[in-house]
Amino acid sequence: MIERRHRPAIENLLQRHPAVALLGPRQSGKTTLALEIGESRQSIYLDLESPSDLAKLAEPELYLAAHEDKLVILDEVQRAPDLFKVLRGLIDAGRRRGRRSDRFLLLGSASIELLKQSSETLAGRIAMFELTPFDAQEVVKGIGDMDRHWLRGGFPDSFLAPDDRDSAEWRQAFIRTYLERDIPQLGPRVPAETLRRFWTMLAHEQGGLLNAARIGQGLGVAGVTVARYLDLLVDLLLVRRLTPWMSNTGKRMVKSPRIFVRDSGIVHTLLGLETMEDLLGHPVAGSSWEGYVIENLLVAAPDNAQAGFYRTSAGAEVDLILSTGPGRLWAIEIKRSLSPQPSKGFWLACDDIKPDARFVVYPGTERYPLKDGLEAIGLTEMMALLGPRP
Repeated sequence: MIERRHRPAIENLLQRHPAVALLGPRQSGKTTLALEIGESRQSIYLDLESPSDLAKLAEPELYLAAHEDKLVILDEVQRAPDLFKVLRGLIDAGRRRGRRSDRFLLLGSASIELLKQSSETLAGRIAMFELTPFDAQEVVKGIGDMDRHWLRGGFPDSFLAPDDRDSAEWRQAFIRTYLERDIPQLGPRVPAETLRRFWTMLAHEQGGLLNAARIGQGLGVAGVTVARYLDLLVDLLLVRRLTPWMSNTGKRMVKSPRIFVRDSGIVHTLLGLETMEDLLGHPVAGSSWEGYVIENLLVAAPDNAQAGFYRTSAGAEVDLILSTGPGRLWAIEIKRSLSPQPSKGFWLACDDIKPDARFVVYPGTERYPLKDGLEAIGLTEMMALLGPRP
């Protein structure tokens, strides 16, 4: 059993806001967690992809008003955009009667429309929370197999599959469903095969600097079209764009973002890697591990954290820079080695940015000092240092 560590944070938001939006890609565990939260109080669950549940909302104001004493869980809420105005009216009416929290839990598998609609319609009434697939802390606490998590990724059905073959087949179906059904339903008119090729190209260059012109040449489209494809996958919470850390060091900085497919299991499926042996024998192994670590650290970081990478034309480079407040500027190097040694570029970068702490995250579990204030540290302990989300 994998216990979702974010449940207390979500319940805390429900106690302080009339509506909470739980965002995340499909199959990341939003519905399961919402139903668990609903079991602890009076609640009602509606799946807006179900015709029967959608029919109940033919007169949404009447139906929802009849359940005003319950927590109403609305799944795939972006499928019914007209509901947001109704929710605003019901929330305001409830506030006049003294109910200011614990009213609606909205689940959305894409941030594009949900964020747009809710920010405009429910401003001041809604809190946002992104629920990712299982993270490394949850997995290590529940099962203890980080390599399995790295190989299969964090989507529950993929991670918990009986074997690697079943896990890979689930991810293949997941990718196909997104390309052939989910993305077209959101409106963008992108050929499924073109988007698959683009997604696969990103996986091949996991963590690489974005070169839209070169990718566009490979796809036979313009650079602006590549940017549109990238925006789509970022908005769907499937790809992360890590921006350069802006510094006043006076050095010539790399300005292009680094691009990561967020779930490591999806990276491996896009590249046809099914087993750990396949993965470790592939050139992507190092960059896949780096992306895996970065994604988990950013999931663990507080919402106010600022993140980026540092790279100059002279070769100074840090994989990840995190700032979580005054006196907490951290330079983080990532190495898949039990004897991690940062490159010269890391030390040059530290001379430039002067971080408050320096870490190298490696696959081991022991935390120990190296030199010049640098510490080797395991991934889950590094996540714990970043602290729980508020």
